[in-house]
Amino acid sequence: MAADALVDKTLAIPGSTDVSVVAAGKAAPAMARAASRRLGPRIRAGLVVGVIPGPVPERFELVVGGHPAPTDASVRAGRRALELAESVAPDETLLVLLSGGASALMAVPAAGLTLDDKRATTSLLLRAGADIYALNTVRKHLSAIKGGWLATRARGACHTLVISDVVGDDLSVIASGPTVGDASGFQDALDALRRFEGEDVYPRAVVAYVRRGAGGSEVDTPAPGDPRLARSTTTVIGSRREAMAGALVEAASRGYHVLQLDEAVVGEARTAAAAHLRAVLARAGGVGRPACIVSSGETTVRVVGRGTGGRNQEFALAAAGPLSRLGAPGAVASVGTDGIDGPTDAAGALVDSTTIERAQAAGVSPGSFLADNNAYAFFARLGDLIHTGPTGTNVGDLQVVLLS
Repeated sequence: MAADALVDKTLAIPGSTDVSVVAAGKAAPAMARAASRRLGPRIRAGLVVGVIPGPVPERFELVVGGHPAPTDASVRAGRRALELAESVAPDETLLVLLSGGASALMAVPAAGLTLDDKRATTSLLLRAGADIYALNTVRKHLSAIKGGWLATRARGACHTLVISDVVGDDLSVIASGPTVGDASGFQDALDALRRFEGEDVYPRAVVAYVRRGAGGSEVDTPAPGDPRLARSTTTVIGSRREAMAGALVEAASRGYHVLQLDEAVVGEARTAAAAHLRAVLARAGGVGRPACIVSSGETTVRVVGRGTGGRNQEFALAAAGPLSRLGAPGAVASVGTDGIDGPTDAAGALVDSTTIERAQAAGVSPGSFLADNNAYAFFARLGDLIHTGPTGTNVGDLQVVLLS
């Protein structure tokens, strides 16, 4: 279901009070349009924080932030969001519409830290293979807007609708939880830095700040149950399940026997791929042919090479070998539902039973490209990249396995 349809289906703000709207993330424009249709003149002011320029509804302003790393525009967007929240009177409502990418698109460094400090920290965590939970635990503790801080600025009610791009739909992790209590603390952030490469690789100002926080010298994020969040409610209105359901309907319409695997696909992409293919084969024995098995989740990549790619492309490349030994025709695709896989223009990639053979004929070594984190170049040579363009939403990654 499209992002605007999800908002249309769920948005309900009782009464007739004024509403200020902050929409941030890859689906922000569509979510804002739906809110504008539903609330009309009740919207006093609005902010759309997105990834690309484009039209926004009347009374909304647009800021194009940075993703996956925050930019100066991200800070401008974050400060404007805080200003809007602070303008909400006790009898008014702050409506926050969040989708994937909002953590980077809307950023305000904590006092004493710079945007460069946050960017460097985020980049290092990503390169070290940090999952979204560890990444956003650190982000929240370097921020003046994440981890519940946005909601604390509003004197009135705060109502948040979320399209989740996080496995498990943890409200405190999605977009780094700007309107919900944070159960993690500075010590958790410090532990994450230590776990992913160690304190010495991160900016000194960041490590010093987090250490002070762990020692009780900095104010921690509002915890669940904090009275400042008493009038804040948050609801997940869409997730990876909608993506899987849509894929299954389409596959069935094309004559496939379908199977949905609910277990999230997680872990390091290059190891998760083979394990996932084994799980698919074990579960698909009783499914008629041709079969389409759909799953979803979010893997990670530990960058050790100098190539270009994303977690979906790396997942597909790692699946090529096991697939070639299957002994029957098959195909695996892994795509980002936002249409953007890593720092590339591809959504993901496709491999089939002939990929290894075709690669050998083209004189390219799958193992070498995988070792160099260079999946994009590998699939570009074979013509097997999947290009969708930005989709305007994000609910994680989708994996599709076809068996004949």
